[in-house]
Amino acid sequence: MAEIIQKDGTWVFDGDALRLTPGRDKNVSPLRRELGELIVPLGALAGLSFEQGKKTGRLRLRLRDGADPLLQATGGRLTEPHDPYQLLVESDRYGVAEYLVDEVRQALLLDEVPTDPVDAYLLPGPSVPLSASAGDGTAGFDGERVRLEWNWKTEESKASAGARSIGVAEIEAVEWQPAVGLENGCLRFRLRHAPTKAPAKYDPNAVELWGFRKDPLMALVAAAVQARLPHPAAGPREAVPAQREEDSAGGDDHDALLRRLRELGELRRDGVLTDEEFAMAKQAVLRRL
Repeated sequence: MAEIIQKDGTWVFDGDALRLTPGRDKNVSPLRRELGELIVPLGALAGLSFEQGKKTGRLRLRLRDGADPLLQATGGRLTEPHDPYQLLVESDRYGVAEYLVDEVRQALLLDEVPTDPVDAYLLPGPSVPLSASAGDGTAGFDGERVRLEWNWKTEESKASAGARSIGVAEIEAVEWQPAVGLENGCLRFRLRHAPTKAPAKYDPNAVELWGFRKDPLMALVAAAVQARLPHPAAGPREAVPAQREEDSAGGDDHDALLRRLRELGELRRDGVLTDEEFAMAKQAVLRRL
């Protein structure tokens, strides 16, 4: 096993997976703290590198394209303080960092892990339910529906329509853009059969971001939704036969909701969900049953 412990975080490699735990230092970003510990399977890795500096160095982990819904949703636009796949290393731990790199590289070679893109997510995405507030609104996600609520800074024409509730089945794509310079960012949900070119300021399916400290937290909501959408590289989905009116009157597919309940139970047993998070998500599913 190879391990490096720093103020910025702890990385541990056991031969099968790399465990990334954010540090408790005050300089660790809110996004990394909220995201919590990540377990990256060996098959999701494309490489690990170490860059030395005069005072600090940096470990950089590369994942195979399409392996992580967070990277998919953000398009690689997470900057250094918020990127969970980078670790600052103090100069007295350079040897340990290089040893970790060697161990990961050797495991990738021995297991003959390919570096080509994947067509299914190999990481689960952030735990749900979760909520983030930034810019002109609050975005929440319980695993089934996105809820957008507005604040006093929201454009009147958008706020007048009230809060939005969007089912995952309605969402075609997720877009997360950070604010850059004078350009505002956004978290936008593009809906099937409802294309729009409206700026995020006026789009009722988007939260406008202005470049403040909490903006990156919206990337967690984007990633959680992205993890439940069809993988972009998986090809077109097969058409679902039309249901009879009496079969569809109940709304969501009964079997799919039961599978979701089983999945939530497994996440609680594995310690991914707390009892409170499990209860909230379970109630959301039961309401739809």
